[in-house]
Amino acid sequence: MDFLAENGCNPGRNTQILAPVNRTDFGRLTLRPLVLIGLGLFIIAGAPLSPTLRAQDALVAAIDPVDPTPLVSDTSPYPEPPLPSSSENSVPSSTDTARGDLGVPRRFHYQLRLNAHAVYDDNINISNGDRISDIYTAIEPSITFGFGDLKSGDANFILVNYMASLFLFADHDENDALQHLFQLQGQYQLSRLTLSLTQSIQILDGTDLRNLDSSTGNFGQQVNLDVAGRTRYNIYDTRVNAAYYLTGKTFLSVGGDYSLSDYDTLISSSTASANIFINYNYSPKLVIGLGGTFGKTMVDDPNPDETFQQGNIRLSYQATGKIDLAASAGVEVRHFDGDLRDEYVTPVFELTLNYLPFDGTRIFLTANRRTNNSAVLLGQDFAVTNFTAGIQQRFLQRFTLAFDAGYENGDYFSTVGAPGADRLDNYFFVEPSITVRVTRFWTLGAYYLHRANDSSFDAFSFHDNQVGVRTSLEF
Repeated sequence: MDFLAENGCNPGRNTQILAPVNRTDFGRLTLRPLVLIGLGLFIIAGAPLSPTLRAQDALVAAIDPVDPTPLVSDTSPYPEPPLPSSSENSVPSSTDTARGDLGVPRRFHYQLRLNAHAVYDDNINISNGDRISDIYTAIEPSITFGFGDLKSGDANFILVNYMASLFLFADHDENDALQHLFQLQGQYQLSRLTLSLTQSIQILDGTDLRNLDSSTGNFGQQVNLDVAGRTRYNIYDTRVNAAYYLTGKTFLSVGGDYSLSDYDTLISSSTASANIFINYNYSPKLVIGLGGTFGKTMVDDPNPDETFQQGNIRLSYQATGKIDLAASAGVEVRHFDGDLRDEYVTPVFELTLNYLPFDGTRIFLTANRRTNNSAVLLGQDFAVTNFTAGIQQRFLQRFTLAFDAGYENGDYFSTVGAPGADRLDNYFFVEPSITVRVTRFWTLGAYYLHRANDSSFDAFSFHDNQVGVRTSLEF
């Protein structure tokens, strides 16, 4: 079916859409009343439970080369926890808690959390034409547990994160969905050698998609701009890294990645890549690295497979208590099987900046540019450039105001040399929010989210508004 023609746009005679986005084939969930009653009983019963254990928030993130194949576009952070407080109401970390009278830090850490959201959404399918509004409830239990030196992240540890997200719609229960996120992280150190492993699985369904930040352990919210509609797909990602100290200041790092984006009805793809870097500890706060990445992307027929090479420079800077910066930049050269078009050369970069100028204030900035495979357009890739920024301010010790905003540009190009690959997307979002910590283990909040995509293909344009309240229990 010519999806674009039905929406009044002309993508070009050689551009095809694989399939229309299916908005109505989701199974109905029949346990809604029992789930909602159980949620209420859980919140009431959970009030006297002990404080949360935040072991995973102290993990130190490694700098990785630019990942060539992430398939989901960022939207607003989901929701940021209140800033740490120096007052008596602050939540203790399990790593700072003595075991008995010996003063020995605990080696086993855990966190249980229940998030609940009630949201009014005026465009639940992020559709350009047929805008449908509804109220939905999201119920999201999660568990984190680990063993080892999680506070510093410098020694041996293993960490597991899991979250389930159940979406229940008031009027359109055909859109009810269940998502699962799982992540395993581990690190093992020898005298000069450090080995690490990350394995993640995302079972996704809907328009608001959940994700897990591997560097912070925090859950997030995303939207798939390439599809710009309801869809089901799964993401599997495996990452292994090794770092070996050649001297006291110089170390060699190598890594391997494998990722698979598996769609039910659209175009699936997988990427295998490897990287090698030589790194220099210029100072205790600054590390600089130089190296390269190479890999191969396998795409469903009739799309051609691709190979790519990157030359990258990267750095990490940490000023204790104030600034945390990680950056990587380089050039990517991408080749396409069959030689139906010339190689594609583009810059790639990734930036993460956290700045804490004052007690109770946090400012962050993220940016990246990379090349993705399109899941909905045949013979198409797109270069995506993304910027997200935000600020959090705590006041009266218990309240946190936050404002987040972002912009993303997606520029599509043909992988087979055919004309007509002229889709161009410009997406932005803004989200103000407020959170109050009622007790050490219970938070309440509210937010407003506006997001919009202006696409040269009208079928992928949309604008959406959400107003929601959310609560979180942690123990």
